[in-house]
Amino acid sequence: MTGNNSIKNITEEMLADLRVKVGKNMTQKRYLHTLEVEKMASAISDLYCPDRKNILRAAALLHDITKAYDTEKHVELLKKYHVKFDREEIFSPKTLHEKTAALLIPQLYPDFADKIVINAVRYHTTGRAFMSLEEKIVYLADYIDETRKFDDCVKLRELFWGANPEKMNLTERLEHLDKIMLISFDMTIKGLIEEGQIINKETTEARNQLILRLKKTTEGGFSDG
Repeated sequence: MTGNNSIKNITEEMLADLRVKVGKNMTQKRYLHTLEVEKMASAISDLYCPDRKNILRAAALLHDITKAYDTEKHVELLKKYHVKFDREEIFSPKTLHEKTAALLIPQLYPDFADKIVINAVRYHTTGRAFMSLEEKIVYLADYIDETRKFDDCVKLRELFWGANPEKMNLTERLEHLDKIMLISFDMTIKGLIEEGQIINKETTEARNQLILRLKKTTEGGFSDG
Protein backbone atom coordinates (compact mmCIF):
# COMPACT_ATOMS: atom_id res chain seq x y z
CA MET A 1 0.00 0.00 0.00
CA THR A 2 2.00 2.90 -1.24
CA GLY A 3 -0.39 5.46 -2.67
CA ASN A 4 0.75 8.41 -4.73
CA ASN A 5 3.86 10.51 -4.44
CA SER A 6 4.09 12.52 -1.27
CA ILE A 7 1.71 15.45 -0.88
CA LYS A 8 3.71 18.62 -0.38
CA ASN A 9 1.09 21.16 0.60
CA ILE A 10 -1.45 20.02 3.15
CA THR A 11 -2.94 23.25 4.44
CA GLU A 12 -4.58 24.07 7.75
CA GLU A 13 -7.86 24.38 5.86
CA MET A 14 -7.49 20.85 4.50
CA LEU A 15 -6.77 19.51 7.97
CA ALA A 16 -9.74 21.37 9.46
CA ASP A 17 -12.03 19.88 6.83
CA LEU A 18 -10.59 16.40 7.39
CA ARG A 19 -11.07 16.78 11.15
CA VAL A 20 -14.79 17.42 10.63
CA LYS A 21 -15.22 14.54 8.20
CA VAL A 22 -13.55 11.88 10.33
CA GLY A 23 -15.35 13.09 13.43
CA LYS A 24 -18.75 12.42 11.88
CA ASN A 25 -18.05 8.68 11.92
CA MET A 26 -16.51 8.33 15.37
CA THR A 27 -17.68 8.14 18.94
CA GLN A 28 -16.79 11.13 21.07
CA LYS A 29 -14.14 9.08 22.89
CA ARG A 30 -12.52 7.88 19.66
CA TYR A 31 -12.62 11.38 18.19
CA LEU A 32 -10.95 12.88 21.25
CA HIS A 33 -8.23 10.24 21.01
CA THR A 34 -7.78 11.03 17.31
CA LEU A 35 -7.41 14.75 17.97
CA GLU A 36 -4.85 14.07 20.68
CA VAL A 37 -2.88 11.77 18.39
CA GLU A 38 -2.80 14.60 15.86
CA LYS A 39 -1.40 16.94 18.53
CA MET A 40 1.20 14.41 19.63
CA ALA A 41 2.24 13.67 16.03
CA SER A 42 2.65 17.41 15.51
CA ALA A 43 4.84 17.76 18.60
CA ILE A 44 7.05 14.80 17.70
CA SER A 45 7.30 15.94 14.09
CA ASP A 46 8.67 19.28 15.28
CA LEU A 47 11.66 17.36 16.65
CA TYR A 48 12.33 15.12 13.67
CA CYS A 49 10.77 16.35 10.44
CA PRO A 50 8.94 19.68 10.75
CA ASP A 51 8.66 19.91 6.97
CA ARG A 52 6.38 16.84 7.01
CA LYS A 53 4.36 17.80 10.05
CA ASN A 54 1.05 18.38 8.26
CA ILE A 55 1.39 15.11 6.37
CA LEU A 56 1.73 13.28 9.67
CA ARG A 57 -1.11 15.23 11.24
CA ALA A 58 -3.28 13.99 8.37
CA ALA A 59 -2.15 10.42 8.99
CA ALA A 60 -2.98 10.81 12.66
CA LEU A 61 -6.49 12.02 11.83
CA LEU A 62 -7.01 9.01 9.54
CA HIS A 63 -5.39 6.26 11.59
CA ASP A 64 -8.56 4.98 13.27
CA ILE A 65 -11.22 5.53 10.60
CA THR A 66 -12.15 1.82 10.62
CA LYS A 67 -11.52 1.15 14.30
CA ALA A 68 -15.23 0.63 14.99
CA TYR A 69 -15.67 -2.04 12.31
CA ASP A 70 -16.29 -5.59 13.47
CA THR A 71 -14.05 -8.47 12.37
CA GLU A 72 -16.50 -9.56 9.69
CA LYS A 73 -16.41 -6.15 8.02
CA HIS A 74 -12.61 -6.00 8.15
CA VAL A 75 -12.38 -9.42 6.51
CA GLU A 76 -14.93 -8.40 3.89
CA LEU A 77 -12.85 -5.36 2.97
CA LEU A 78 -9.58 -7.29 2.86
CA LYS A 79 -11.13 -9.83 0.51
CA LYS A 80 -12.70 -7.11 -1.61
CA TYR A 81 -9.32 -5.48 -2.19
CA HIS A 82 -7.52 -8.82 -2.51
CA VAL A 83 -5.28 -8.19 0.48
CA LYS A 84 -3.78 -11.32 1.97
CA PHE A 85 -4.18 -11.91 5.67
CA ASP A 86 -3.20 -14.73 7.99
CA ARG A 87 -5.61 -16.83 10.00
CA GLU A 88 -3.82 -15.61 13.11
CA GLU A 89 -4.88 -12.05 12.34
CA ILE A 90 -8.54 -12.99 12.70
CA PHE A 91 -7.76 -13.92 16.29
CA SER A 92 -6.01 -10.59 16.78
CA PRO A 93 -8.76 -8.28 15.49
CA LYS A 94 -7.36 -5.13 17.07
CA THR A 95 -4.67 -5.12 14.39
CA LEU A 96 -7.03 -5.37 11.41
CA HIS A 97 -8.11 -1.74 11.40
CA GLU A 98 -4.69 -0.49 10.35
CA LYS A 99 -4.98 -2.50 7.13
CA THR A 100 -8.53 -1.54 6.31
CA ALA A 101 -8.03 2.13 7.16
CA ALA A 102 -5.05 2.26 4.79
CA LEU A 103 -7.12 0.57 2.09
CA LEU A 104 -10.00 3.03 2.35
CA ILE A 105 -8.03 6.28 2.38
CA PRO A 106 -7.79 6.51 -1.44
CA GLN A 107 -11.54 5.89 -1.78
CA LEU A 108 -12.85 8.00 1.09
CA TYR A 109 -10.17 10.70 1.35
CA PRO A 110 -8.45 10.88 -2.05
CA ASP A 111 -6.84 14.24 -1.29
CA PHE A 112 -4.73 12.43 1.32
CA ALA A 113 -3.95 9.27 -0.67
CA ASP A 114 -0.27 9.77 -0.18
CA LYS A 115 2.34 7.04 0.37
CA ILE A 116 3.56 8.55 3.65
CA VAL A 117 0.02 8.90 5.00
CA ILE A 118 -1.07 5.42 3.90
CA ASN A 119 2.01 3.61 5.20
CA ALA A 120 1.93 5.47 8.51
CA VAL A 121 -1.69 4.41 8.98
CA ARG A 122 -0.97 0.86 7.79
CA TYR A 123 1.69 0.20 10.45
CA HIS A 124 0.52 2.36 13.35
CA THR A 125 -0.53 -0.62 15.49
CA THR A 126 1.81 -3.51 14.69
CA GLY A 127 4.84 -1.70 13.41
CA ARG A 128 7.11 -3.51 10.98
CA ALA A 129 10.80 -4.09 10.35
CA PHE A 130 12.62 -1.09 8.88
CA MET A 131 9.89 1.40 9.69
CA SER A 132 10.26 4.83 8.15
CA LEU A 133 10.66 7.83 10.40
CA GLU A 134 7.12 8.91 9.59
CA GLU A 135 5.71 5.49 10.46
CA LYS A 136 7.51 5.55 13.80
CA ILE A 137 6.16 9.01 14.64
CA VAL A 138 2.51 8.12 14.00
CA TYR A 139 2.93 4.78 15.82
CA LEU A 140 4.42 6.52 18.84
CA ALA A 141 1.89 9.37 18.79
CA ASP A 142 -0.90 6.81 18.94
CA TYR A 143 0.80 5.02 21.84
CA ILE A 144 1.53 8.05 24.03
CA ASP A 145 -1.16 10.62 23.28
CA GLU A 146 -2.55 12.39 26.34
CA THR A 147 -5.79 10.36 26.42
CA ARG A 148 -3.81 7.19 27.10
CA LYS A 149 -4.00 6.43 30.82
CA PHE A 150 -2.77 2.83 30.78
CA ASP A 151 0.37 2.35 32.87
CA ASP A 152 2.54 1.39 29.88
CA CYS A 153 1.35 4.38 27.85
CA VAL A 154 1.99 6.80 30.69
CA LYS A 155 5.42 5.30 31.34
CA LEU A 156 6.40 5.44 27.67
CA ARG A 157 5.21 9.05 27.38
CA GLU A 158 7.35 9.98 30.38
CA LEU A 159 10.35 8.10 29.02
CA PHE A 160 10.12 9.82 25.66
CA TRP A 161 9.60 13.40 26.81
CA GLY A 162 11.44 13.04 30.12
CA ALA A 163 14.72 12.55 28.28
CA ASN A 164 14.39 16.08 26.85
CA PRO A 165 14.78 15.09 23.19
CA GLU A 166 14.54 18.76 22.20
CA LYS A 167 18.02 19.21 23.70
CA MET A 168 19.52 16.35 21.69
CA ASN A 169 21.17 16.58 18.30
CA LEU A 170 19.43 14.73 15.47
CA THR A 171 21.57 11.60 15.75
CA GLU A 172 20.81 11.36 19.46
CA ARG A 173 17.12 11.96 18.84
CA LEU A 174 16.92 9.18 16.27
CA GLU A 175 18.60 6.73 18.62
CA HIS A 176 16.29 7.86 21.41
CA LEU A 177 13.27 7.26 19.18
CA ASP A 178 14.46 3.74 18.33
CA LYS A 179 15.00 2.92 22.00
CA ILE A 180 11.50 4.14 22.83
CA MET A 181 10.05 2.13 19.96
CA LEU A 182 11.82 -0.98 21.22
CA ILE A 183 10.41 -0.46 24.71
CA SER A 184 6.93 -0.07 23.21
CA PHE A 185 7.23 -3.37 21.35
CA ASP A 186 8.43 -5.08 24.53
CA MET A 187 5.46 -3.65 26.41
CA THR A 188 3.03 -4.76 23.72
CA ILE A 189 4.43 -8.28 23.48
CA LYS A 190 4.52 -8.70 27.25
CA GLY A 191 0.89 -7.55 27.52
CA LEU A 192 -0.24 -9.93 24.78
CA ILE A 193 1.55 -12.83 26.45
CA GLU A 194 -0.07 -12.01 29.79
CA GLU A 195 -3.48 -11.94 28.08
CA GLY A 196 -2.83 -15.17 26.22
CA GLN A 197 -3.21 -13.40 22.88
CA ILE A 198 -1.55 -13.94 19.51
CA ILE A 199 1.46 -11.75 18.75
CA ASN A 200 1.45 -10.27 15.27
CA LYS A 201 4.56 -11.33 13.38
CA GLU A 202 5.10 -7.76 12.13
CA THR A 203 5.59 -6.68 15.74
CA THR A 204 8.18 -9.35 16.48
CA GLU A 205 9.98 -8.55 13.23
CA ALA A 206 9.97 -4.84 14.13
CA ARG A 207 11.38 -5.58 17.57
CA ASN A 208 14.11 -7.87 16.29
CA GLN A 209 15.22 -5.43 13.61
CA LEU A 210 15.44 -2.58 16.12
CA ILE A 211 17.53 -4.71 18.47
CA LEU A 212 19.96 -5.42 15.63
CA ARG A 213 20.08 -1.74 14.69
CA LEU A 214 20.78 -0.63 18.24
CA LYS A 215 23.44 -3.32 18.69
CA LYS A 216 25.08 -2.09 15.51
CA THR A 217 25.08 1.44 16.91
CA THR A 218 26.62 0.44 20.25
CA GLU A 219 28.92 -2.37 19.11
CA GLY A 220 29.56 -1.65 15.43
CA GLY A 221 30.90 -4.05 12.89
CA PHE A 222 27.83 -5.64 11.34
CA SER A 223 24.83 -4.62 9.32
CA ASP A 224 21.14 -5.15 10.04
CA GLY A 225 20.34 -4.93 6.33
